[in-house]
Amino acid sequence: MAATGLTAIDRAVHLTHEWLNDLMDQLEWEDKQRAYRLLRVTLQTLRDWLGVNEASHLGAQLPILIRGIYYEGWHPAGTPVAERSKTDFLARIDKAFETDPIDDVEEAVTDVFKVLNHHVSAGEVEDVRHALPKGLRELWPQ
Repeated sequence: MAATGLTAIDRAVHLTHEWLNDLMDQLEWEDKQRAYRLLRVTLQTLRDWLGVNEASHLGAQLPILIRGIYYEGWHPAGTPVAERSKTDFLARIDKAFETDPIDDVEEAVTDVFKVLNHHVSAGEVEDVRHALPKGLRELWPQ
């Protein structure tokens, strides 16, 4: 029997766990809450580094719950952010882990990008990659 009895909601929860489990496997982490935090901050930072149209196109390919996380707190008029360097991107991720630092933030972000490669269409991934500054694009495997 389904957890809620609503197929769309049960599927959304299942897909969210699938994404988090994939990320935990990539990271070799056991802490799902920490993996969720990394996915959340990386997706939101990525969203803010993209123009409104590209951010919306990516958002359309995310599962419902992850899409909600992605759009949470978004202010489209402020995107893309003015400072779009790789250093600024990584600093924003690092700040979310001040109390429990990530050993290698670049590697962690690359692992999130690998999960996106696995779950988002290749064409959309390529569009998003090309919308990013070169230094940041280098963290995203093809």
